[in-house]
Amino acid sequence: MKPRRPAWFRAASTLLAAALTASATALPAQATPGTGNTDPKKPAPSSAAHSLRAPVTDENFYFVMADRFSNGNTANDDGGLGPDPMVSGFDPTKKGFYNGGDLAGLRDKIDYIQGLGTTSIWLTPSFKNKAVQPEDKSAGYHGYWVTDFTQIDPHLGTNNELKALIVEAHSRGMKVYFDIITNHTADVIGYEEGARKSYVSKDAAPYRTAQGDVFDDRDFAGKETFPKLNTETSFPYKPVLEAGEEHVKVPDWLNDLTLYHNRGDTTFTGEDSMYGDFFGLDDLFTENPRVVQGMEDIYKSWIGDFGVDGFRIDTMKHVNNEFWQEFGPNVLNYAKAQGKDEFFMFGEVFDTSQSFTSQFTTRNQMQAVLDFPFQDAARNFASKSQDARNLGTFFARDDWYTDADSNVYQLPTFLGNHDMGRIGSFIAADNPGATDAEKLARDQLAHELMYFSRGNPVIYYGDEQGFTGPGGDQDARQTLFASQVPEYLDDDLLGTDATHATDNFNTGHPLYAKISELAALTKEHPALRDGAHQHRYAADGEGIYAFSRTDAEDQREYVVALNNSGQQQTAQVPTYIEKRNYTRIYGEAVNDVKTSADAMLTVTVPPLSAVVYQSSGRIPHSKAAPAIALQQPAAAPADNGRIKVTADVGGSSFYEVTFEAKQAGGDWTPIGTDDTAPYQVFHDVAALDPGTAVEYRATVLDNGRHTATSGPRTATAPAPKLTIQKPVEGSSVEGKVEISATADPEKSSHVVSFERSVAGGGWAAVGSDDSSPAYTAVDDLASLGLSNGTQVQYRATMSGPGYTAASEPRTVTVGKAPQPDSVTVAGTFNTELGCPADWDPGCPQASLVYDPADSIWRLSAELPPGQYEFKAALNGNWTVNYGADGALNGNNIVLNHPGGTVTFRYDHRTHLTSTVYASQQPQAVAIAGSLNSELGCASDWEPACDQAQLTLDPASQVWKLAVTALPAGTYEFKAALNRGWEVNYGADGAPNGGNISYKHDGGPVTFRYDHTTHLLTAG
Repeated sequence: MKPRRPAWFRAASTLLAAALTASATALPAQATPGTGNTDPKKPAPSSAAHSLRAPVTDENFYFVMADRFSNGNTANDDGGLGPDPMVSGFDPTKKGFYNGGDLAGLRDKIDYIQGLGTTSIWLTPSFKNKAVQPEDKSAGYHGYWVTDFTQIDPHLGTNNELKALIVEAHSRGMKVYFDIITNHTADVIGYEEGARKSYVSKDAAPYRTAQGDVFDDRDFAGKETFPKLNTETSFPYKPVLEAGEEHVKVPDWLNDLTLYHNRGDTTFTGEDSMYGDFFGLDDLFTENPRVVQGMEDIYKSWIGDFGVDGFRIDTMKHVNNEFWQEFGPNVLNYAKAQGKDEFFMFGEVFDTSQSFTSQFTTRNQMQAVLDFPFQDAARNFASKSQDARNLGTFFARDDWYTDADSNVYQLPTFLGNHDMGRIGSFIAADNPGATDAEKLARDQLAHELMYFSRGNPVIYYGDEQGFTGPGGDQDARQTLFASQVPEYLDDDLLGTDATHATDNFNTGHPLYAKISELAALTKEHPALRDGAHQHRYAADGEGIYAFSRTDAEDQREYVVALNNSGQQQTAQVPTYIEKRNYTRIYGEAVNDVKTSADAMLTVTVPPLSAVVYQSSGRIPHSKAAPAIALQQPAAAPADNGRIKVTADVGGSSFYEVTFEAKQAGGDWTPIGTDDTAPYQVFHDVAALDPGTAVEYRATVLDNGRHTATSGPRTATAPAPKLTIQKPVEGSSVEGKVEISATADPEKSSHVVSFERSVAGGGWAAVGSDDSSPAYTAVDDLASLGLSNGTQVQYRATMSGPGYTAASEPRTVTVGKAPQPDSVTVAGTFNTELGCPADWDPGCPQASLVYDPADSIWRLSAELPPGQYEFKAALNGNWTVNYGADGALNGNNIVLNHPGGTVTFRYDHRTHLTSTVYASQQPQAVAIAGSLNSELGCASDWEPACDQAQLTLDPASQVWKLAVTALPAGTYEFKAALNRGWEVNYGADGAPNGGNISYKHDGGPVTFRYDHTTHLLTAG
């Protein structure tokens, strides 16, 4: 529980809501320093508020996969389905099957969980799953293949056992969170045209009503007027069910086939990321209000009947905005009506851009999202020892999350998870030559950063025991009880000599002890959990990053300094207080340090560690409010649907700035309060018509409760910004060219037109599209009779009242794109390759070789261990070069090389350079499909057949199979790895993707599989 705040503080905090109805005349239009309230017995004016702290800003989460934690009841191991693993899903020797953990085991080991300082247990989905999906040759141990949303999976226990776990947790002051799914169910629905088909876009095959009329679902999303659909006429594929599975899903409304998108498998990009099936999983039609209501009813029952305290929501970014705008507020209101005042929901938005992830807490009204950007920044700092300034840049973007009812302090932060992999795995991969002591220190440093910075820290089960693993997904899901999985038994755990062959519930493990210590310290000093997080100092390069945490009531400043270098570092850190003693409360450093006359604190931090100092007294009260003025508000560069509003505040003490907005004739309404400089918000105006005027002002509240208000400034909602997605800039095109674009902000009412310019000539119309979210047209260049080498430009345009918008043009070349004369990997390793100097763009030993079969340039080379930097230099000089992310003249590409052979790979179509290792390659690759019997296999679709196996070319790291005489015909196939179906890639290189279709005229053919792109091609 948070400490009780005094009455004046509580009163001021409630004014944020009161300001929603405040009069426009409540404040003077302009204020000067020192004006406003100065009486400490009176609350601040209506426009001044404290930075929001929602009920959940001080949780310590323990994220656990029940099947992989503790086996408390062996009687439920097979879920009552019998001994056959392909029926029950239980096989403790396989990482892709149920291993035996359950809810009883969690309850038995709850002392162990609580000993970490855990305040909330977060469970992976625990509903009844389809035990085995034969196409995937694996089981639903993870919980993401749900068939019954009302029942606990029998492998994990019973509904009563869940109730017992929740009651036990609540008796200890702990909460229980459920991982829930709204995007999809288990793979039950098939298509009459075949299983797991490739995605069909809405432009190629639009949705049709039950009467056969074309419509765009986005025009009706969330509305009761959503059209009725029919399986015979409405979808690009006809959905079907196997006999006996007509009512396998619970509740029964889930068995209505028209409540699914039925468009084929997603590639996780563009339109299909919202509408496609995840590896065949049945993708719900979340635009339909029947689905919204059904999902609300399901999850309300788990709150009302079981007392669940919150939800983590899976695959949030793959569900339409209208769903969240309805689901989030309704479920939250229901929870509060049940007495769950601290009910909390956060979503999985797997993206590292704060401008994007924050849209779900601002535009879509959700409380929080998992902080994937933090995970990326923390790894770069603690594991890779990247420039400390990058961490400062990251925290400076926290204001993207600030609005009237949420901010960054609510976000759950984490270091690794069940999908991407563990922090121990990242540290091992980033530091291949490091000792165990160094890896352990980096792991502890990452946890120190997570616990001391803003947000709610999440411990992924097993990280406290130094678990590693070679990657994500199944390779990051080891059991805490003794494992029988061969792939787990050879893992090298950090900070211990233990292996997975024994139980790992060691409360004496250095990471368990460190996490417990951090949790206890932040509980003792609440400002380290939910105090204002103010950037203070960042070294130029590796070294110290420092910030302060300050509670708005207590007003003591805590200075946190972390050092990511291998040597002791000293820094001068700015503070709020001059000539004041600061006492060390954490870390190995001198006990007391005094700030200078200019409020600088000298801190010395040992290598790969952190120190924390606490001020000996409160920050001195300001005698008068500082001056405040608004910069000119303008459209945010990274999100055209928001306006960036920044306030310049004089002085250097602890301040909080509340921003307000109003439209013509309206009242001032709060849009967010910021408690760290620079003071700013990103106001969401996506719903406004372009050109709508919005007036802004800001009020500063100092720590003496004085206020001052800026003069107003006006901005207008920007016109939509159009971006061409296809074709790729600089690519070569022939025949029919697909053109696609997106609009920011997106609205279902948009109509986008496409135009073409040939050889610099005038713009001619190609077509238009009103089907959101991806706007598409097809241009038939063959009809124009253009000669090879002709340059063609495309652009997207749209117009509305008072505006016209056009995208930047995309330039393509008719015919095959000319390749450069040469490509060189020029960088810090050139001398190791035998070049006379490093960064030599003309060195023959660093030159790649072009492979016309797939238009890729490659070079395999031997290099000693080390960290290198390089770029791709074209034509033997630096005139044209490409760096990180394929950017022209971009940043250097960083290579952390473990030593040995590495293959460099350059694609001139994308300008991307990548590195490939033999150790990253699978053990085997087969072309498994309808041609296997023609290759001499006993049957088709046989991934273990010897005649279907490809061979790895060590020079190019490409798998190849040359067939001398394949009969004419149309074949379908996939790339199946390691002689089984557990890992396979289909059309467009998608995991478990649709079948690849290939029409062959008869004769020789060579199949090629590139493990970098997962593309299997024939030619």
